[in-house]
Amino acid sequence: MQIRTATPHDWPALWPIVKTVVDAGETYAWRPTPSSDEMRHLWMEPPPWQVFVAELDGEVVGTAKVGPNRPGRGAHIATASFMVSPQHQGRGIGRGLGEFTIGWAGNAGYRGMQFNAVVETNSAAVALWSSLGFSVIGTVPAAFEHPVAGRVGLHIMYRALAPSAE
Repeated sequence: MQIRTATPHDWPALWPIVKTVVDAGETYAWRPTPSSDEMRHLWMEPPPWQVFVAELDGEVVGTAKVGPNRPGRGAHIATASFMVSPQHQGRGIGRGLGEFTIGWAGNAGYRGMQFNAVVETNSAAVALWSSLGFSVIGTVPAAFEHPVAGRVGLHIMYRALAPSAE
């Protein structure tokens, strides 16, 4: 698997992945059936954000974006979002993107990484992030409208990227 910085030319390959994940309604709070332009604006954010793509044999199979969790005095803590093509899930792409973004964020000077909204029923994501050193530091009850499970909690997960971040 190759992970590289995304370019505007990657959007046509990313759009089917993003649309499928968002429309499933199980992991992101965005409304279903967004337009390509709307989602490109939300996903392909300009610096200080960085957007990455994962490729297998030249095919885009996943994406991640990393940036400051908050502006100004909170900009030393990163946040990130991830999407993997459903046809390629369970093949280590999410783990690869996670490891890559953790390393990238640390090298970029971020002192920690916080995920603000990990859907508690997304057991694969919770297990993955836990295995990469993240802890659930809180859960907002019934904060997410899951299409099957109803209202479920959103975990806030955190991991330090430098000893002084705690």
